[in-house]
Amino acid sequence: MTRDLCWLRKVASHYFQHFSLPADDLVARSIRREVGTLLNLTKEVASEGDLAFSLVTEECLGREGYRVKGEQNHVAIQSNTTKGLLYGLFALYEKLILGEAFTSFTSVPDQALRMINHWDNMDGTIERGYAGDSIFFKDNEFRKDYQLIESYARLLASVGINAISINNVNVRGAAKALICEEHFGELRLIDEILGSYGIKLYLSVNFAAPKAIGGLETADPLAKEVIAFWQEKIDALYRYIPDFGGFVVKADSEGEPGPFAYGRGHDDGANMFGRLLQPHGGHLVWRCFVYNHQQNWRDRSIDRAKAAYDHFMPLDGKFVENVSLQIKLGPLDFQVREPTSPLLSGLRKTNHIIEFQLTQEYTGHQKAVYYQLPVWKEALDFDCRNEDVPGQVKELLKNTSPQPAYSGICAVGVVGMSENWTGHKLMQINLYGYGKLCWNNQLTTQDCAQRWIGLTFDLAEDQTKKLADLLVTSRETYGMYTAPRGVGFMVTPGTHDGPNIDGYEYDRWGTYHFADHLGIGNDRTTSGTDYVSQYAPAIRDYFNDLTTCPDELLLWFHHVPYTHRLNNSKTLIQDIYDTHFEGVKRVEDYQAVWEEIGPHVDQNSYQNVKELLQWQRELAVEWRDQINTYFWRKSGIADQAGRKVYP
Repeated sequence: MTRDLCWLRKVASHYFQHFSLPADDLVARSIRREVGTLLNLTKEVASEGDLAFSLVTEECLGREGYRVKGEQNHVAIQSNTTKGLLYGLFALYEKLILGEAFTSFTSVPDQALRMINHWDNMDGTIERGYAGDSIFFKDNEFRKDYQLIESYARLLASVGINAISINNVNVRGAAKALICEEHFGELRLIDEILGSYGIKLYLSVNFAAPKAIGGLETADPLAKEVIAFWQEKIDALYRYIPDFGGFVVKADSEGEPGPFAYGRGHDDGANMFGRLLQPHGGHLVWRCFVYNHQQNWRDRSIDRAKAAYDHFMPLDGKFVENVSLQIKLGPLDFQVREPTSPLLSGLRKTNHIIEFQLTQEYTGHQKAVYYQLPVWKEALDFDCRNEDVPGQVKELLKNTSPQPAYSGICAVGVVGMSENWTGHKLMQINLYGYGKLCWNNQLTTQDCAQRWIGLTFDLAEDQTKKLADLLVTSRETYGMYTAPRGVGFMVTPGTHDGPNIDGYEYDRWGTYHFADHLGIGNDRTTSGTDYVSQYAPAIRDYFNDLTTCPDELLLWFHHVPYTHRLNNSKTLIQDIYDTHFEGVKRVEDYQAVWEEIGPHVDQNSYQNVKELLQWQRELAVEWRDQINTYFWRKSGIADQAGRKVYP
């Protein structure tokens, strides 16, 4: 299969005659390959090349930062490490392709850990994977396509990703044995490929592995035999892979085993792993997606949105220094609209990582256009209004983590065996944008879109603007024709694809919209579930007050009548009708834009996007008609515009 080269497909030729690189480690060898591939430059000289790489000792650059100096035909790239030199090369390449003039610039990443969690299973499937089978596994074995892994590593390194876990956090079946020596040879090969592009390898591990594969009667993290089991596995793993990154653990969540079964806390479980990894320089990532998934829908006092904060805030400061808590950006589960998780602003003495979702589980399954940078920037830019430690989430991640090197950002993976990696050509932008935003938290959605388009296609300026506008507005568009104003989980249970308005409303996973004949919304105010009180007082009051709560999150925080006037002066019911009709129209407008652009892109990309936009339009109509009909029947209030609703 010919793989899409994505934003690395173009070659910046005729800028340099030769290059110099006084280094020869794994990453330096990748630099030499990339110089040949990206710049068509093969002549290496001993010193003072037209493109001169040099290792320096400058504290301000850290381990990954770089400086690019000079003019377009005589450039020096400097860094403290070959990894930084590689990042500098990709930055230079991007500027050359985009035709950006420069004299010199310096760049240091805003976040230390920039990670992707793959949810790949060893049978080759991917949980919440919408771009084909796993690139790592097939039929309960390793796929062993090392060229494919190298191609992926290039894409990741080009946008600054420095860590990945390669298997599902729900560690089941054959994957439980990935920590056994029989797999270490393959893992070492993958580690070397990833490491040659500056990427750390992590594994997700099953908390109950001592019972599942070790023959023990318990997985109690304080039991001596359990500690001995993990000690042996970790020591053996590091003998094979000395630079191994560490483990990712999902415990006591959605049926996964954890310390609760033994009367232990999450600190007990995480610290057991952390202490064993510590002598090797290893890192333990512990997910905070913990809640009761066996809820009684009849009890309206239960609010799973409160769970992560309730579980982990009391443990702040109780974790060892190489443990990080991984916290979803919102308190529920990657819905179209959620507020930023209060746990991100609450922790003061524990390393923490914010978790994004690249794969579009609730936002179109990578078949709908949904540019995610606006979502992520919203979370990173959230002003927590803390009195003791002021700042936005992007600052608090590193400023309130005792070991900033173990703080940062991760995202749930997006790629598969699809020829274009992501299934939808336009959704490559999410992988590109994720890495770029992790590195530079100030990146704007518009600039990122335009840069990705410039690297990926050959479009005129007006066409670039139209496509960028399509991408930048796509998140708002998707929200218009799906769940209204902060309501979540109006999706088909299990698959989470397509409308099913009451699908989760009377389900064990929780209830969400509480629609009746009078109104709709989940009351999370101080007079409801009191979720708002998990925020600092200023934020609590902002969301709690109906007059200041933003329309986009109104129904997330408040139960209001259909006749309630929004800040846009419309009644809620009329807003529902208007936005759902407008959402479909916008998708139709996207189709028209793509038809205009189509003759100027390659045939595969054109056909891929054309077909998926048609699919998106059809599903948008279904969403519109089901939502509008549902709320007409609930409210008995007709659309003032007299448009077709199905009473």
